[in-house]
Amino acid sequence: MVGAILTQNTAWSNVEKALANLVAHDRLDAAKIIATRRDHLANWLRPSGYFNVKAVRLKNFCRWYLDAGGFGSLSGLDTTQLRQMLLSVNGVGPETADDMLLYAFERPVFVIDAYTRRLFARLRLLAANDSYDSLRTAIESALGPDVTLFNEYHALIVRHAKEVCRQNPRCGRCVLLGHCPEGTG
Repeated sequence: MVGAILTQNTAWSNVEKALANLVAHDRLDAAKIIATRRDHLANWLRPSGYFNVKAVRLKNFCRWYLDAGGFGSLSGLDTTQLRQMLLSVNGVGPETADDMLLYAFERPVFVIDAYTRRLFARLRLLAANDSYDSLRTAIESALGPDVTLFNEYHALIVRHAKEVCRQNPRCGRCVLLGHCPEGTG
């Protein structure tokens, strides 16, 4: 869940450095994050970018998390209620909440990120003005509720978008080229 907050507007490789800093200082724990001075926390989060904002958001999230009873209490909630509660935390938007739901709570919620939007837009599987929730529910309806599938599918989309369907696409290497109206090759 800490990683979901730190990955906002940054690459996962930078999040890993920030997480390693927290581990090195024995601070990868909600109560310890709350007890840490904000300037120290921000310094350890520096590799993840926007470190001052993320330090505040992470402390807010950890306070909320512990006040809500921690993982044991939260995991007992139904997905809709848990998602609403996550969205009520300052700094947790739909993508971050869904990331936590899928990866931490193992709920069948599909994560829509910039990679998914880019790939699906190029394949014309979404309109430019499709909302986050309409796209998420469409994918979930098409695939059926399957945590393992959503996890794998999202990982494959991220990998494909990072390696092939980049901002400047490498269409000649794309396995989807025959299905992509925007592909050149």
